[in-house]
Amino acid sequence: MATGEFDYVRWLRAQTPPDTRVLVGPGDDCAILARPAGSVLITTDILTEGIDFRLAEIGGRSVGQKAMAVNLSDIAAMAGLPTAAVVGLVLPDGAGSRALAEEIFRGLRDVADRFHVPIVGGDTNTWPGGLVVSVTVLGEPIGKGPVLRSGAKPGDWIFVTGRLGGSILGRHLSPTPRIVEAEILHRRVKLTAMADISDGLAGDLGHILDESGCGAVLMAEAIPIHADAVRLAIQTGRPPLDHALNDGEDFELVFTVNPEEGAKLLREQPVLGLAKVGECSESGLQLSEGGVSRLYASKGWSHRVE
Repeated sequence: MATGEFDYVRWLRAQTPPDTRVLVGPGDDCAILARPAGSVLITTDILTEGIDFRLAEIGGRSVGQKAMAVNLSDIAAMAGLPTAAVVGLVLPDGAGSRALAEEIFRGLRDVADRFHVPIVGGDTNTWPGGLVVSVTVLGEPIGKGPVLRSGAKPGDWIFVTGRLGGSILGRHLSPTPRIVEAEILHRRVKLTAMADISDGLAGDLGHILDESGCGAVLMAEAIPIHADAVRLAIQTGRPPLDHALNDGEDFELVFTVNPEEGAKLLREQPVLGLAKVGECSESGLQLSEGGVSRLYASKGWSHRVE
C-alpha cells in the first residue's frame, strides 16, 4: 500500500478494542488466544473480485461485510460460536489501496462486532490484479457438540430456517449468519445433521445425504420461496421453485432431526421462519410435486458473477 503496511497495521490496532479472549492481538508475529477447554472449529473462505463480487458496484465495506458473514455462516452450520477471526487482503495496486483497506476493515467489523468476534490479525499485500479477501474464523462447540453433515438417517425430517432463492438480487451481499438460530435449535432438540445453504437447498442437502449415506424426498409445496425468487423468475423464465432449490448464497440452515424432535419444533416454533421441507429416505434425492415424485438432480452453484 502507498502509505505502508506497517502504518496500516498501526491504524488497525487503534481500531481494535480489547477482548478477554485475546492475549495478544494484531501487531506481533502471531495472535495469542486463551485456549478453550475442548475442540476448536476452523473455517476459511476466499472472496475474489470478478467471481464473488464486483468491487466498483458494491464498494469495499460491503465486500468486508460479506467476507465475514459467509465464514460465520460455516460456524453456524456446526452449531458453534465464533471466537476470533484473521483476515488476509490482497489489494489492487494504486494510490487508493489504503482507503480501500480501511473500508474493507470497517465492513468486516460491522459483522464481527454484531456477533462479538474479535479480529486478531492477518496480512496484507498488493498486486496488479483484483481484490482478494480471505477470512479465517475460529469457533468453539456448544451444548451437545458440533453438528456434522454425516448424522442423518432414513425417516429423519428435513427443515430449513427461512425463505429461499433469488439472493443474487441483493441479499447475497449482506447475508445474516444464523449463529443465534443454530444455538437455539441445538439447545432445544437433537440435530442429526446440518449445513448452511450456500450452494442451494438441493446442493447442500445433497452434501448431507452424501456424507450420511441416505436419500431424501423434498416436498415442493412445503419449500418456503423468497419474494426475490419470484421476481427473479420473471427475468429468467425459470419457475420460482427452481430458484429456491438451486440458487446459491441464501445462507439459511438446512438440518435434520428425528420425527419426535421434528414434531416438537413444529409445535413450539423456537425459530422464526422454520419450515419442514421433506424427509430422509434410503437413497436418492426426489422431489414430490402435486402428489408425483421424481428423481431430482441439483443444478448447483458456482459462486461466479455472470
